[in-house]
Amino acid sequence: MRTDEYVQAARELFVPETNCAEVYYQFREEFNKSKDPFRRAVLFLYLNRYGYNGLCRYNLRGEFNVPFGRYKKPYFPEAELYHFAEKAQNAFFYCESYADSMARADDASVVYCDPPYAPLSATANFTAYHTNSFTLEQQAHLAEIAEGLVDRHIPVLISNHDTMLTREWYQRAKLHVVKVRRSISSNGGTRKKVDELLALYKPGVVSPAKK
Repeated sequence: MRTDEYVQAARELFVPETNCAEVYYQFREEFNKSKDPFRRAVLFLYLNRYGYNGLCRYNLRGEFNVPFGRYKKPYFPEAELYHFAEKAQNAFFYCESYADSMARADDASVVYCDPPYAPLSATANFTAYHTNSFTLEQQAHLAEIAEGLVDRHIPVLISNHDTMLTREWYQRAKLHVVKVRRSISSNGGTRKKVDELLALYKPGVVSPAKK
């Protein structure tokens, strides 16, 4: 791993001279055009910290399109980067569909799913954070796969908004409700605590399958 090199390269972008819209959009354009994985990784950290609300979003052309965030002094997460690099030594990362990833599960696995959240209202249905948006049909399919895994004695936990629709999807699971504050919002006045649903598919706890 190139941890020290990465931290040094990323730190060089966290200076007062880069904290302006002009530089931010130059780096965003470079990120979208670059084919160099290392440079893109360095730029991604900058865009994540200097972009609006830490949002990660791409347009239908696959281009990162989050606007400049206008923060006084974005935090450089050096300690967190080294901590992640240490933990990543013992991890495997796959870029694939949720169905393929869940198919890897075996009897020693515990599966956690954090899908793009279901809409709370008709005007809050944005789920296209990348070119492949996550549909309601895929949300339901995810729950079906979870049911299949727990029937094989593999526990699954899914987090989502607490709505009538999510409760229908996760009706076989043990449901827990927690209050969370939504920090990603275009209107600061609408940032409030909402109910989040934790659906636990645990062997011996789930409801029987529908006939």
